[in-house]
Amino acid sequence: MSLDLSRYRDLLIALSPELVLAGWSMIILLVVAVRHRTAADLRLAGWLTFAAFVTTGGVVWWLWWNSTRSAGLAAMIAVDDFRFVTDGLFLVTGALTVLLSADYLEREELLAPEFYVLLVFATLGMMLMGGAEDLMVFFLGLELMSICVYVLSGIDRKSPSGAEAALKYFLMGAFASAFLLYGIALIYGATGTTNLTLIGAQVQALELGHSIMLLLGLGLLLVGFGFKVAAVPFHMWAPDVYDGAPTPVTAYMAAGVKAAAFAALFRVLTEAFPTVGVWHQIVWWLAAITMLAGNLIALAQRTVKRMLAYSSVAHAGYLLVAVSAGTAVGSAAFVFYLIAYILMTLAAFAVLATLGQHGERDVRIDDLAGLSQTRPGIAFALAVCMLSLLGFPGTAGFIGKWYILIAAIAAGQGTLAALLVIATAISAGYYLPVIMAMYMKPEPVDGRARAGVPLGPLAGFVVTASIAALLVFGILPSRLLELARSSGASIGATTMAVPGSPTPTQLSLPRD
Repeated sequence: MSLDLSRYRDLLIALSPELVLAGWSMIILLVVAVRHRTAADLRLAGWLTFAAFVTTGGVVWWLWWNSTRSAGLAAMIAVDDFRFVTDGLFLVTGALTVLLSADYLEREELLAPEFYVLLVFATLGMMLMGGAEDLMVFFLGLELMSICVYVLSGIDRKSPSGAEAALKYFLMGAFASAFLLYGIALIYGATGTTNLTLIGAQVQALELGHSIMLLLGLGLLLVGFGFKVAAVPFHMWAPDVYDGAPTPVTAYMAAGVKAAAFAALFRVLTEAFPTVGVWHQIVWWLAAITMLAGNLIALAQRTVKRMLAYSSVAHAGYLLVAVSAGTAVGSAAFVFYLIAYILMTLAAFAVLATLGQHGERDVRIDDLAGLSQTRPGIAFALAVCMLSLLGFPGTAGFIGKWYILIAAIAAGQGTLAALLVIATAISAGYYLPVIMAMYMKPEPVDGRARAGVPLGPLAGFVVTASIAALLVFGILPSRLLELARSSGASIGATTMAVPGSPTPTQLSLPRD
């Protein structure tokens, strides 16, 4: 289906997922304004939010199934497979967060239905970020998402650590947004436009690759994105915010918010600056430093939540390797690993939410001793998460890292590929002790391994579905690889392909 975005009818069709979710947000907001006192009100808001994500996902699927494309220049919103796939990821992340939060909020006595309103608006902002064809649309989506997540991180007003997390996230987020806005202004000054496609055309036609104003704007843009994706050295806020926020919010931030920032970063660099080679070197160094520093600091952590926070920083480095490649293979690897990362992260934090109370900040690795004997299902799920995060064969995490390695080598970045392998080896130092504690250490006398709470049916579904997907995609990855290739190629990532490098279809991929 071809859409002429200069016609209102076609533009409304292109924007239908965002319009549907925005309509649902108004309905949920009105319901919460009337009913916001009891646990039943909280459950009602949760189910309405889940319905909003499901119906919006149906609209996204319809657009993707009909191969919807833009007939001409996409002025504000992209109409391509990359947008549809990332929108689907954001909606799945939101829906699974709703299921994960249902029992958690009642257990922690957080009877605040506004939680779900903020979740819907934040997801709407993510969708605008991932599909933005204009830097101003991207910035509006970013601010919509960020403001909601600032509040979500401090939604537990009884928690001092939650208040600290919200304040720190707000201050650092505002600082990063200023960098982004100044960068957008300089890029507009150099090119006369904020449309990504037109920026790319202007850079090539006017030979602006060495323009000081353009390069300075691009540099500020990368600094702002560095904060949003928690890349070293712009990661300072992430561990404290992830540690202080309620665990479902942490899962949402580590999975959805980071995915939205990476999706926007990938689209901006590959569409607006395909002929500006300097960003490859910058992202190269960001990837190398983030992988090594994130893993080394994670080695020193003793609590599970903070370890996962620094692990999330390290995984930002892995995704930056795929971005740095700037090839068709890199784009496919980026999409595949993004999907695997979201599944791994959601499952890991969903399990963590059952191992403690009051934010789970005090759950130490040693407290997991003997968990396989008292709660074998939880121990198995957490073990699969750790192995997939490590990149162990048979899991989606292994296929994702393997694909990123191929992308780096195909782009002539052998050193970065070697650093990725080294960083992965370092990560074994904190992933494997979790498994060892659960399966190889006796249960402590004080029964700390039993100190958690039961896994509710909704949270159980999140864990079961995520673990099953990680194992299925780790053994039979071909369909997901094909989806990653088609969606990554749809935003023109091949423009910076290394001469003579193999295309995705020429690579030796695992077959199911």
